[in-house]
Amino acid sequence: MEKLTCFKAYDVRGRLGHDLDSGICTRIGRAFAEVMHPGSVVVGRDIRDSSFDLQAALVAGLTAGGADVIDIGLCGTEEVYFATDHYGAGGGLMVTASHNPIDYNGIKMVQGGARPISGPEGLDAIHDLALSGGFAPVAVPGTCRREDPRAAYVDRVLSFVDPGMLAPLTILANAGNGVAGPTFDAIATRLDALGAPLRVVRMHHDPDPTFPNGIPNPLLEENQPATADAVRAHGADMGVAWDGDFDRCFFFDETGAFIPGEYVVGLLAAAFLAQEPGAKIVHDPRVLWNTRDVVARGGGQAVVSRTGHALIKAKMREVDAVYGGEMSAHHYFRRFMYCDSGMIPWLLVAAYVSQAKQPLSALVAQMRAAYPSSGEINFRVTDAAAAVAAVEAAMRPSARHMDRLDGLSADFGTWRFNLRASNTEPLLRLNVETRNDPALLSEKVDLLRRRIEAA
Repeated sequence: MEKLTCFKAYDVRGRLGHDLDSGICTRIGRAFAEVMHPGSVVVGRDIRDSSFDLQAALVAGLTAGGADVIDIGLCGTEEVYFATDHYGAGGGLMVTASHNPIDYNGIKMVQGGARPISGPEGLDAIHDLALSGGFAPVAVPGTCRREDPRAAYVDRVLSFVDPGMLAPLTILANAGNGVAGPTFDAIATRLDALGAPLRVVRMHHDPDPTFPNGIPNPLLEENQPATADAVRAHGADMGVAWDGDFDRCFFFDETGAFIPGEYVVGLLAAAFLAQEPGAKIVHDPRVLWNTRDVVARGGGQAVVSRTGHALIKAKMREVDAVYGGEMSAHHYFRRFMYCDSGMIPWLLVAAYVSQAKQPLSALVAQMRAAYPSSGEINFRVTDAAAAVAAVEAAMRPSARHMDRLDGLSADFGTWRFNLRASNTEPLLRLNVETRNDPALLSEKVDLLRRRIEAA
């Protein structure tokens, strides 16, 4: 069967005019209504020029399929997740390309309760019906109304901290000209009204579809100096930067140093375990020693899950975890429909720094020294499976443990690695970590680099 190339493992994403256009969005909306039977459905959009027209096309398809649309307008992806649950809707769709290039767009979808949609009866069925166009007749089309759930959303976000316990911190907030700015302002305004002594410095704050400061993706090393320099220039206690739809957030300490995602997972795990000893924390298998150590010291239970938002959320629900984190800067919360949020983490880190009475750099330095990690290293390969198999054969004799939970993970006692293929690109992604040994880290990265390049 021919395929719509914009359908990926967990969402819709593609190049405008090639993989995705208004006609395809209308068919996706129509198929969503027929496959999911949502009754009502929440729809929102990001700031990209194409998003308004694509959202309108999506709404046309949804209402033609009999769904009643709740339009929440310009927002972040997590606000669609929240509104889907808040209004008791049977689904939610966010038109966004997040951190993809300027000529891309996409759709993130959830079902009732903000649960992920995947598999044969979900995303695959929506794809097949959108492709075939064999829609059943609908007697009564749906309606569309405008709602603004932001005040209720802010209530939920602020329920994670006690504003009265926050110290006088300066927060440098870089919205990257995506949609984080207005939502951040709503949170900051409420915090100020509650007497929280935070000072906020904003940069690249206003949503701008031209992205004059570049597509917001703070994970890219070349995008980090702007935030780091601003943190130092303003004497901020921490910096926070978001991607385009702010479902991921990234942290900088008071020196301007970027904090890799695995250490943020450790900070948030510690914050939750201080409130709920014995709680379960879900993490991905790419870099895990620091997280497991933090969770053990906090009296919690660490639970590993395959990488990917649908898989993390499912594992969290399965074990009733209070928090789940991925090194890619996705952070998931039980009291937020088990969904990822880019606003809750900075509040939790600010509260943790306030209570610890130590600078953020000191809190992270302890973890970095104990468990140095390489960061994710990407290799472009012609045959990912063959390359992984070659590395496995070479490294197996000296490994204490190997598993294929998510790619290839190998533990050698003093160091470990995870090597996995990208779901969307011809890339292998390597992560290496050691126990308190930066020299060993460098040595093993070089070893694996040679093995992969020779495969």
